[in-house]
Amino acid sequence: MQAGTWSKAARRAVTRSPLLAVFLVLAILVEAGTKTAGRKPFPPDTTPAGAYARIALAVADQHPRDIFAYLETEAQWASFTLHEVRARARDKVRASYPAGEREKVLGAWKDEGDSVDGPDVFARLAARRGWLARLERDLSGVEHAEIQGDRATVVTARGTRYPFRRRENGIWGLTIFTAELAAEAERATRDLDLIERDARDYERAKTLTSP
Repeated sequence: MQAGTWSKAARRAVTRSPLLAVFLVLAILVEAGTKTAGRKPFPPDTTPAGAYARIALAVADQHPRDIFAYLETEAQWASFTLHEVRARARDKVRASYPAGEREKVLGAWKDEGDSVDGPDVFARLAARRGWLARLERDLSGVEHAEIQGDRATVVTARGTRYPFRRRENGIWGLTIFTAELAAEAERATRDLDLIERDARDYERAKTLTSP
């Protein structure tokens, strides 16, 4: 991505949040080796700072799906699992539960069940749980990156520390949402077990009461 594209993104961000626009400009300059944005390519996402800066752009542009590519592998797997399990549970509820019980059960996790894919699950959770607001509040330019093997920490100018892990494809992935996503995927799996059990009971009851 060339800096000219980033200039358009920065102008759009100004209309939403002047402070965020300043932070975005700082991110654009990181490791670019220049004081003037728009003259060198953006740092590659095979560096921690490059991955962080792309997250900054996604937040500034309000495109949470774009953050997904810069999550660590375990967080991505958890998101895909959450999507698949919730979709299966949704279909089972709609097929087997009595009308009065369906919306009551589906309401708590309808967003996950009706999502398109793993990135969409993450985007919906990020908006609902305040993850995007958290990122937007803490964004600033990169002071430096500390790398130890496949682990790295991006330290921003504001002193915020963002942990990353290098993925198999060389891209660095943010790790701060992994625990919550994994826990949600485990909860969804337990919910599915209960739903399948209840669905069998409802289907059995239908068979017994049918003429």
